[in-house]
Amino acid sequence: MDSNILPVELEKAYRLVTHGPTVLVSASHGGVVDVMAAAWCCALDFAPPKLTVVLDKITRTRELVERSGRFVIQVPNLAQLALVNGVGNNSLHDNPDKLQQHGVELFSVGDNNLPLVAGCSAWLACELVSEPHNQQSYDLFIGEVTAAWADQRIFRQGHWLFEQADARWKSLHHVAGGHYYAIGDAVES
Repeated sequence: MDSNILPVELEKAYRLVTHGPTVLVSASHGGVVDVMAAAWCCALDFAPPKLTVVLDKITRTRELVERSGRFVIQVPNLAQLALVNGVGNNSLHDNPDKLQQHGVELFSVGDNNLPLVAGCSAWLACELVSEPHNQQSYDLFIGEVTAAWADQRIFRQGHWLFEQADARWKSLHHVAGGHYYAIGDAVES
């Protein structure tokens, strides 16, 4: 594991997604691994920390989440724009070489055996909180965050450092099609 990746206290894990970034969702089951992009992810609760993410019925990642009961939410950055757009617009159902084609490098931390995407700014390991009605009716999944990590070059002591870091570390925010924004300047009230 990269020495810049440090654990994030679970009571501050929600801060990794409260700024509304496009995320990568990864999951594995039965030797199959997939990664997809998702624009609709948000913090839900503090203790224990939970988040929500929308996973369309047509995605292979959703199938892997439902079967394994586990997934990872990653916060990708501007340096990963092509990767994010690629995995977000290609399905493992149609393209079995999707991850290799888009240069997705995976790693795991400890013995959790979850597929984490290398190069991201943050990672949240989640256990699925089964809510069949929400999942079937709204494609809405709830995850309880069981562990979190962030790259200290962009997130330290519970805070993002976007204004201090190189622009390649800025988070991505999907608008439509292939149109994204990178996070903007910090302002104080």
